[in-house]
Amino acid sequence: MIQEKKLVSGCTGESEGFNTQLLYFTCSSLTDDDRFLFLLTDRTGDPNVAVRDLRTGRERVLTDNRNGLMKSYVYFDGDPGKGFSKASVSLDAGRGIAYYIQDDEIRCVDLAGRIRILNRIPEGRVTAFTHVSKDGGRLCVPMTDGRCLDYDPATEGEGLDRRPVYNIDRRVQDEDLSSYLCVYDTESGALLYEKRIPKCWITHVQFDPVNPDIILYNHEWACSDCGIRRMWLYDRARDAIRRVRTEGSDTLGNPRGFARKRGDWVCHEMWSEDGRYIIYHGGYENGPAMVGRFDLSSGQFHEIALPDDYKSYGHFTMDARGDLVCDGYYRHPGDRLIQRENSTDNGPDPHKKDGLYISFVRPDWEAGKLAWTPFCRHDSDWLGQDAHPHPIFSHDGNTVYFNSRTGRYGKVYAVRVVKNI
Repeated sequence: MIQEKKLVSGCTGESEGFNTQLLYFTCSSLTDDDRFLFLLTDRTGDPNVAVRDLRTGRERVLTDNRNGLMKSYVYFDGDPGKGFSKASVSLDAGRGIAYYIQDDEIRCVDLAGRIRILNRIPEGRVTAFTHVSKDGGRLCVPMTDGRCLDYDPATEGEGLDRRPVYNIDRRVQDEDLSSYLCVYDTESGALLYEKRIPKCWITHVQFDPVNPDIILYNHEWACSDCGIRRMWLYDRARDAIRRVRTEGSDTLGNPRGFARKRGDWVCHEMWSEDGRYIIYHGGYENGPAMVGRFDLSSGQFHEIALPDDYKSYGHFTMDARGDLVCDGYYRHPGDRLIQRENSTDNGPDPHKKDGLYISFVRPDWEAGKLAWTPFCRHDSDWLGQDAHPHPIFSHDGNTVYFNSRTGRYGKVYAVRVVKNI
């Protein structure tokens, strides 16, 4: 059942000229009561955080950035150490507090627009996507030695996002650069601890939703062994690091028999809400796309290979019941995909960014089956990070919010979830 998407936030005419998007999908953009939707917007001429009251429709800009965009992961063409880091915003959904980085200051802002400075980014480091613990007490800011992004995007960058022409992970390995899990107290702003991870470029961090002593983190754009080098866990209480995905043929729920290999491509890991599982997706080496689940208590892997013609890159996110929503992969018979020069296709992932649908996906992990219900066309052009739909469920699981850019400007839409399976 294909439904019409409903515009939630963004300009209604091309002449209005501003972009709006959700926060990154590793955190919710919605407060726990599903009333307030936190957004990124450039309606002031500079990137800032805004909030929309979904009951009244009132939308307000909460932050005060006037210095443009800060350079960080994904936003490679920003200014080093100056401006607003679009990759830095994470939401404490229970308290309605957004954490972010502006001009090298770690800040937070609440629903009333009260801004507080917690701490500062040490000189010589670059940052990426942050995360706040479920209890609201800790903020993790991933940092990497600044040399990893030491280049001029205007003259040494390529593609829509002006990413460096060199392989970032290879530079990290060859020059022995490090990343740092920096965890701050959200009340005092004090640095609680800093864990150095050598030869690693960390861009995604997520606290275990049940135990904030455990952090899920990644090796971004792994130049080798992505199938086993992407996902890691750090246990602060034990000061121990654990690899998540290993090589092996003991994968459950995989009737097509694909073994886990170091040459696979794996990405976009996230926790289940109860902290029991890590969800991820990617593709088998010389094989189809897949979505997987790792059970932390048993150590078991379930992976489901997608149909061979599901070649459109997408993201999976999960609701509290374990159902999934996806913005790519699904292919309706007879669909004619738009051919475009999407320079961000030239990355480590093997799939083209040309998906059309927002789909509800119900997994049967034991049987190795996915039931797909496409219920909305997002039709985003996928041209750059800000045009990725990145769908998320509302906390009640009945609505999906996503980004789409079909003209000049990105906007945020909502659609009711159809579960006719």
